[in-house]
Formats: sequence, C-alpha cells, structure tokens
Amino acid sequence: MMKTIERIALPPPAPGTRRELTVHRYGKPGARPRAYLQAALHADEHPGLLALNHLIRMLDQGRDPVVGEIVIVPLANPIGLSQQLHGYLLGRYDFCGGLNFNRGYPELSEPVARAVEGSLGDDTAGNIELIRTAMASALADLPRDSELKALRAALLGLSMPSDIVLDLHCDLEALVHIYASHHHRDFAVELGADLGARVVLLEKEPGGSPFDEANAGFWWKLRERLRDDRVPLACIAATVELRGQADVSDELAEMDAANLYRFLQRRGMIGGDPGHVPAPLFQATPLEATDVIAAPAAGLVVYKKELGDIVETGDIVAEIVDLAADDPCAGRTPVQSRATGLLFSRQVHKLLSPGMSVCKVAGTKILAHREAGALLEA
Repeated sequence: MMKTIERIALPPPAPGTRRELTVHRYGKPGARPRAYLQAALHADEHPGLLALNHLIRMLDQGRDPVVGEIVIVPLANPIGLSQQLHGYLLGRYDFCGGLNFNRGYPELSEPVARAVEGSLGDDTAGNIELIRTAMASALADLPRDSELKALRAALLGLSMPSDIVLDLHCDLEALVHIYASHHHRDFAVELGADLGARVVLLEKEPGGSPFDEANAGFWWKLRERLRDDRVPLACIAATVELRGQADVSDELAEMDAANLYRFLQRRGMIGGDPGHVPAPLFQATPLEATDVIAAPAAGLVVYKKELGDIVETGDIVAEIVDLAADDPCAGRTPVQSRATGLLFSRQVHKLLSPGMSVCKVAGTKILAHREAGALLEA
C-alpha cells in the first residue's frame, strides 16, 4: 500500500506562531475513484476527529488494498482548535473576523465557466478532465493573504478534485444525520444506511456557501452557468453529523470508522467485500421540511420529548422556564413543533436566549416558514 503524509504550512498569524494541516494520502496519486474526508472544520465538534483516527489506523493496517485514492485531513481547522478562552474551546467562528469556519467558501464556477466555454464535447471523461484542469487554475488563484483564506484555499485544493467528499461534523446533542444535495439522493441514502443514520436531509438551496456545497455545488452551478447538460455532476459531497458534542468514545468511533471503511469499499476506493447495504433507518426528507424550533423567550429549557421520538404538529417538545417569575407555575412557556416527524437534535446548553435553537424535527412536508437560501443556521 502506498501512503504519504504531507504537511501544509499556513501563514503565521503572529510572530513566533505557526500552524499546519496534516494530510494522509493512500493509494496512487491521481487514481480514481478519489475520496476526501475531513473532520472538525467546526473545531469544537470532536466525534469525527476520533472516527478518522480509527479509520487511519484501519487503513494503515493494510487489510484490503486501496484501489483508488483516499485523502484524509484529520484536523481540518488548526485555527479553531487554538481558540481557547478561559478553558472553553470556541471553534465555530474565527476570532479575527467572526466568520463561520463552514460558511462563505468561494464560488469557482464563474472563472471555470469562462475558461471552458465552447470547449466541451460529447466525451464525459474528457469534459471532466478539461473542467478539473480549469478548476486547478482557479484554485491556484484563490487569495491566501490571511491564515483563514489560506486554510480555505488549502482545503478546497485538497477536496475539489475528488469524486466523493465527506465533511465530518456533529450537532449539539443529536442522532447521526446527514446533509446532502437533492441531486445526490441515492448516494445519500446509501451513505446514511452504511453509517446508521436516523435522518438524511436533502438540500436544494441551503444558503451560506458551506464546504460540502463548494465541492459538489461547483458542478451543477457550472452546468447552469454554461446552460450545458454535458457538464457532469462529477463530485458528490455530504456533511455527516456524528451525533452530539459529548459523543466521543472509542466504541462509537470504532463503529463509525468501520462504517466509513465499508462505505469506501462499496464506492470502489478499497478492495474487499462490503456486504449488503444495511436497511436504512430513515426516510430521506427535504431540508425545507425540517423545523428548527427557536426559543420564544429567555429561560431554562426543560425537554418533554427525547431524541428519536416521533412528534406531531402542535406537540409540546419543551418548556422554557422563567426562573425570575413571581409564580413558578405560571412562568413556563410551551415550545411546540410545527412539523410531524423525528426529533433528532437538541440543545446541549440549557439556559437559552430568545431565538436560540431548542431542537430540530425532521418532517416530510415542506414548511411554509422555511426560506430557501436560509435553511442552515449561522
């Protein structure tokens, strides 16, 4: 088995300070199919870190041959991992500019469209090669004049040439769930079945330019810009939410790594027999049908429903307790679901401000209050 380890230095944010990305590469460089996996882009989300640690160990053992190429970045955000404040790691937003580490990725379909317009033919493989050559040029032109810009450019440079991109995250307190494009429904269902997901959410216009969309969305946006169906959807990407922030254990990580290994086998990156696709534990549903229930008032949240419960529209899922109320019996505000579906995510912090997310319910019917382009929380 061929393996290399690469270290990509980021520009120092201050004198005497230096951070870097560590990249594990398996298989022959440039071989197909190519998979890219990363963890902790939101640096305070750690289950994926341990899952990839176990996956790297499994690949290092060389039990089965790597057929394509697998690229793993086990620590995708060394900037966020350094953001400690009084013993608390605050790794979702960049301290310097307040930007969400998983939003605002650059849109490369426009420069690539200019480069390839009028050059596409009827050979799909040839079109992919032509587009990826132009993509490499656009990636090389990305600004790297700050540590954050350099990090984003490096991550996209590693991921965008891939056929499959998996970005490992976690929620606050949650079941395993997956975000993927509606263009890739079958892929998302297969991935969700292999990972034991309870929810698979299919996006149309999530908004915010997250990492997964920067990879997979490049191809359908390029197709739309060129108005040319000969542009293939050559990259499939998904955000995998491995439960909640506290769900870090060898037992869970070993299971997740084994599931990822099996999925990579199924997709032709690793030799060996993955076996049958497990029966899915979910019904893939549109993201617009997910109710992100916000706190109507400040107070302490007390849940009336558990993770995995099926709730009906109008059910009280929680109460917000006003601890300053004169009458404790009257100082409770009910929180109701606007969807019928599975409660799959809750807050880990129990003292909430108005507007903070209380929980998420994955329904099947599009909700009128959900707005395209604003489906992801900040």
